[in-house]
Amino acid sequence: MTGIRPGPRNLITDIGGLKVGQAHDARVRTGVTVVLPDRPAVCACDVRGGGPGTRETDLLAADTLVEAVDALVLSGGSVYGLGAADGVVAALGAAGRGYSVGEGAKPAPIVPAAILFDLANSGDKNWGDRPPYGELGRQALAAADRAFELGVAGAGYGAKAGTLKGGIGSTSLVDDSGIAVGALVAVNAVGSVVMPGSDAFWAWPFEIDGEFGGARPDPRRPMAPDDWGAAKASPALRQNTTIAVVATNVALTPAQARRLAIMAQDGLSRAIRPVHTLFDGDVVFALSTGARPLAEPWALTLSVLGERAANCLARAVARGVFAARG
Repeated sequence: MTGIRPGPRNLITDIGGLKVGQAHDARVRTGVTVVLPDRPAVCACDVRGGGPGTRETDLLAADTLVEAVDALVLSGGSVYGLGAADGVVAALGAAGRGYSVGEGAKPAPIVPAAILFDLANSGDKNWGDRPPYGELGRQALAAADRAFELGVAGAGYGAKAGTLKGGIGSTSLVDDSGIAVGALVAVNAVGSVVMPGSDAFWAWPFEIDGEFGGARPDPRRPMAPDDWGAAKASPALRQNTTIAVVATNVALTPAQARRLAIMAQDGLSRAIRPVHTLFDGDVVFALSTGARPLAEPWALTLSVLGERAANCLARAVARGVFAARG
């Protein structure tokens, strides 16, 4: 691939100024992933699934007051997992981070979140009235670093991708000019990430340097229109969901970041079949650290960034499941 390649880590943290922290509870079989920018980052969101669970996504609209976020949270636990953001907010606020309205007022950390459903994965969910997610959020925030684990980790710890083990995946792309795009995803989809009767991922055409095993489909095998392969046989509402973050070091407005999130959703369509169903709560956040200007003509540059984000997200889905299977 001339002029563009994965970054040195092939992770979303190849975007300068971003860290990722993760924590899990093996007994409960669940976990939390936190994306932490060094400074507030412009953020937008696109929701495509029919059963989403989110926090503070309305705040990310282009016509609202606050344009940047202090962190993003991806969590297992369904509605209970939204409490992971409480722990992150409390810790950031104690450290003096957050939106400030003036001297003497306590800062309000802006921490949107999205959750996936892992309540039926046989982990011990008998937590009474004290779910573990607030503490898991604190632990994930404290662990934030440039390097992080893929596969059975963080928000993907208890996930299932179709009939396969789901998990956390991440990839990046950096071009010769230094423009960078990356993706992070927790894969818990109804749909299959592999082709019928094959170990080849639907995302195989986008693989770089064997990053998810190098398996290729058998060209002699016919592909029936409704053959979804290793999809969940009996999906239930709100029991699935793929949640993701894409990021770039290019300066974007909230409206431009929203377009980046919309285009990035196509990466899920390239990697999961079926996707965006009523049984999923698919959500993609887009972050801009603003380190580099948006080159003119800006509309063309943004379109290129969106395509790269979709590419990264498709690869991240396959990479996460491949790591979880390993």
